[in-house]
Amino acid sequence: MSSGQPSDNEEPRADLLREEDEDEEDSDEDKSSTRTSSPQAGLESAEVQGSSRLELAADGGTGSGCRGSSACDSLFSWICRRTIRRGPFVDPARDHFRTMTRLYSSMSPATDSVNLTTQTHGAVFNLEYSPDGSVLTVACEQTEVLLFDPVSSRHIKTLVEAHEDCVNNIRFLDNRLFATCSDDTTIALWDLRKLNSKVCTLHGHASWVKNIEYDTHTRLLVTSGFDGNVITWDTNRFTEDGCPHKKFFHTRYLMRMRLTPDCSKMLISTSSGYLLILHDLDLTQSLEVGSYRILRARRAPLSTGLSPRNSLEVLTPEIPGERDRGNCITSLQLHPKGWATLLRCSSNMDDQEWTCVYEFQEGAPPRPPVSPRCSLRLTHYIEEANVGRGYIKELCFSPDGRLICSPYGYGVRLLAFDEHCAELTDCMPVRTALLREVRSIYSHSDVVLTSKFSPTHCQFASGCLSGRVALYQPHF
Repeated sequence: MSSGQPSDNEEPRADLLREEDEDEEDSDEDKSSTRTSSPQAGLESAEVQGSSRLELAADGGTGSGCRGSSACDSLFSWICRRTIRRGPFVDPARDHFRTMTRLYSSMSPATDSVNLTTQTHGAVFNLEYSPDGSVLTVACEQTEVLLFDPVSSRHIKTLVEAHEDCVNNIRFLDNRLFATCSDDTTIALWDLRKLNSKVCTLHGHASWVKNIEYDTHTRLLVTSGFDGNVITWDTNRFTEDGCPHKKFFHTRYLMRMRLTPDCSKMLISTSSGYLLILHDLDLTQSLEVGSYRILRARRAPLSTGLSPRNSLEVLTPEIPGERDRGNCITSLQLHPKGWATLLRCSSNMDDQEWTCVYEFQEGAPPRPPVSPRCSLRLTHYIEEANVGRGYIKELCFSPDGRLICSPYGYGVRLLAFDEHCAELTDCMPVRTALLREVRSIYSHSDVVLTSKFSPTHCQFASGCLSGRVALYQPHF
């Protein structure tokens, strides 16, 4: 096929398949030895061969092009056979996991990382990217919110006095609208197109507001605070004066609240070591649980009596080495595909910290009535550096769920479920296993408090107690 045209006795599509299989089996050395000496000649040869292959595939080897539906069907059949030869399920992310592993293994602080002083904004408590990855927002200790272009590290805007106290959390509702919450007990809505003033301020909590979630199905904003309340806000009807809200749930010692990606569950962590899971979530119904004493004693699913929705499960997650001691669940995150939950736990004595991954056991066989229901199973864990006692360290999943970025002392660690950075479902251990360290990066001069992956770029960010934000990207 040196001329780019097949002979009469050749089967073009079969040759293409054989050539592709041989190319995939060749080593990098073999490929380099067969390269054309002239780059321009090699480019022209590749173009000729590529165009001839496409023509042959399109016309079924007749050289007549795609004339009518039969020729197009031949092309479709060829693509199907090519896919089937590579396996019944083709996942591009899985095919290229080695490339992604190399990229994340080479992550280093960008030379133009955002260097911020502590004179005005204080510690960095939370980082959040916009859904399209075009804006990085920074929640600061001293009432400010900072906005940056994460690609160029260019400063966009500082929202001076965004709140009257510490800014704790930021959540984007879409690519332009985002919400912030604060220790001043309020939530503020902002529009990227008009940052000179807030869209509105929401009042309803009686203590520090620590967490914001958003239900994309109902367009309800969900917030939680140290007053123990989970409140829903109807953003479909917001005005400059606020929007309608109601108390959805209440429990003591509330730390963090999260919704699963499909908004079918709500998870609530507590400083007393309990994890609450609301199954078959319906945010339009308020849930009255009763006293905390009853809640602690309850182990079976709880129904409101009005509907089978919002059944409550109370459990104490297994913590390595802490079977006989209490613990505090300080940070709570969910796998982007809803397969697992990620917890950062500390002992009651604050002398140990762990990062733990728990699998949701949806199809598990039913337990005897006398046994507690438990829909979580500890699959992976790792002990963390016990640095910065008293501060919450916010960890996160990568967008594909293969990596975990965890604050570790004055830096961060990238953790994986196995040495190949495989999907959680592809490397589920029979017994609890250790998380694998992919890379450790120490780029701060103070304790790292938060980290976040970009949803669109091979990049993540971290923020520390002294107020510096570092951006990380592959280093070639």
